[in-house]
Amino acid sequence: MTGTNFSLILLPTLACNADCEYCFENKTDQHLTLDQLAVLMEKVMDFLEQESIARLSIYWQGGEVMTLPPEWFERADVIIRKSAEARKKEVVNYLQSNMIGYSGKWGRVMAEMFGNSVGSSMDFPNLHRRLTGGGPGEYEALWIRKVREARQAGIRISVIAIPNAKTLELGAERFYSRFVDELEITEFQVNTPFPGGQSNEVKEGYPLDSDQLAGFLLDLAAIWIDRGLAKGVHAGPFSSLMEYFVLGHKDLLCIWQDNCANGFVCIDPLGHVSQCDCWAASYPGFRFGNIFQGPDLSSMLRNSDARRMLQERPGVLIQQEDCIQCDYLGICHGGCPVRSYSVHGDIRSKDPYCRLYRTLFKGMEELAVSQARHNTVAAFRGADGALCQETPTH
Repeated sequence: MTGTNFSLILLPTLACNADCEYCFENKTDQHLTLDQLAVLMEKVMDFLEQESIARLSIYWQGGEVMTLPPEWFERADVIIRKSAEARKKEVVNYLQSNMIGYSGKWGRVMAEMFGNSVGSSMDFPNLHRRLTGGGPGEYEALWIRKVREARQAGIRISVIAIPNAKTLELGAERFYSRFVDELEITEFQVNTPFPGGQSNEVKEGYPLDSDQLAGFLLDLAAIWIDRGLAKGVHAGPFSSLMEYFVLGHKDLLCIWQDNCANGFVCIDPLGHVSQCDCWAASYPGFRFGNIFQGPDLSSMLRNSDARRMLQERPGVLIQQEDCIQCDYLGICHGGCPVRSYSVHGDIRSKDPYCRLYRTLFKGMEELAVSQARHNTVAAFRGADGALCQETPTH
């Protein structure tokens, strides 16, 4: 594994101050200690040296990271900087938070560790994000207040939204107006819901109907092009798809990577190593090992049967599915393995949103060709953001 960058999804805690109905994680009160973080970083730095990788991107997620105090992160930042400087490696930190625990006390951490930028999550309409012991209305009102406080403090907020059946009913115009016009969110991303983790009534409605969802997304893309593109609004996955079809830049969501097993791993509070947060907190049978036990990270990844299955998945799909016949195989590669597993119980099946992706890719290709004729390519480019798309809900 040789390259310029490797990504680590780090879950310092699985505690959470929310009770979202579609969450795929099994919550616990355990958190990573600072002594454990120091050990973890040394092992990760060993891995970077062994694999000749110069840069590490750390995506801090949970649980909810702000259930840990800002003082913990101040000390964590010192540990990471010292470890990176000793190995002459570059480390960049990204934060994903529900913002419920935000206050002015986080100002120093936000500025010095995370570049005054945070990714958060909110849906329209919000039906399933709830405070513990509260409803979606209370959650949304508190989230809006916290986001506005953070923005006033100079913090840039990007938002991941998960559509639901009511979202599709209300339509793309209402969705766009809510986020961009009313809440003044200029960086947002729409992720597809999937029934990860323990089943419940909400998850029984997933996946959403592909045709309806595709129609909603293409309507949203058209509205973004008409009203937001020239104003610098960054809308995912549309912005990156436009760049791909016009410029050939392949900086797409993790669900459309050539093979997600080659570019990043996730480590939970107990040191368990998995492919991403979706696997870590829901499907322990797919863990690669434990960073605090056994061999070094390179050996662990090389010898893990679970990781080998993920690495082999694209080739298996070409043999078992109809992916080889698809015009967009070079973008999708069969889609997300955890979505496949959560719906079909088998990672060796293609993403259950295959029909949606094909329709979306075709529609975005047509929109990109039209826009290229108007020389608006430069406006496709957005600011650096979180790894997933999907994170934290994928």
